[in-house]
Amino acid sequence: MQPPRRRKGLQLPLSPRLSVALTTDGPAPDLLRIGSISPRTTAEGPGLRFAVWAQGCSIRCTGCFNPHFWATAGGQDVVVEDIARQAIDAGVDGVTLLGGEPFEQAPAFAALGKKVREAGLSMMVFSGFEREFLESGDAPDGAAALLAQTDLLVDGPYLADKRDLGRPWVGSTNQRFHFLTDRYRHLEENLKGMPDRIEVRISPMGAVAINGWAPVDRLDTLLDDLTPRVGRGQVQ
Repeated sequence: MQPPRRRKGLQLPLSPRLSVALTTDGPAPDLLRIGSISPRTTAEGPGLRFAVWAQGCSIRCTGCFNPHFWATAGGQDVVVEDIARQAIDAGVDGVTLLGGEPFEQAPAFAALGKKVREAGLSMMVFSGFEREFLESGDAPDGAAALLAQTDLLVDGPYLADKRDLGRPWVGSTNQRFHFLTDRYRHLEENLKGMPDRIEVRISPMGAVAINGWAPVDRLDTLLDDLTPRVGRGQVQ
């Protein structure tokens, strides 16, 4: 799942430089099923970040902006080593995982986190699962390993009736920031004073890519005459 604010379903496509391996039974431990990436963004966490949207989510929050990331059949399977190298070479401060639901591919994302953190990058993860569940015996396989590679965790499902306009990066007031290391602990007291951001990119072919947070009505105004109106995901 992902709090919808976290990306309007119009992300950049996967880089053609990433190695792709097609599978029939889901990603192997050294593969990640990815819906999209943004190699350099200031809208997905502290500093300049390499953002990765996981493909596949069983939570499926009503109101999600990225329902096309729900199905595990979508996206592409990418080798962990290749995406780690691209993130390290991007010249960013860290990697942000969104979705989809990163913890439903926790072992491979933990491997990615280990590689990029060993190179000095930070790791931020958004999850629709709450931390208590991720630390319980019912958590998805590999959850503890991914938490161990996470500097900043944002947890909780998106709740459309609790929209949050006071803090950066999150979509609803129930979602929490967990500073699992000291890397970003200095931000804890100042979250309400930090601005949110939205990024819009238009390719030479006219494709529009958006990431960052803005209410749907503001997005529709921004994209008037450029794209169809922005929709929300619904649980059927």
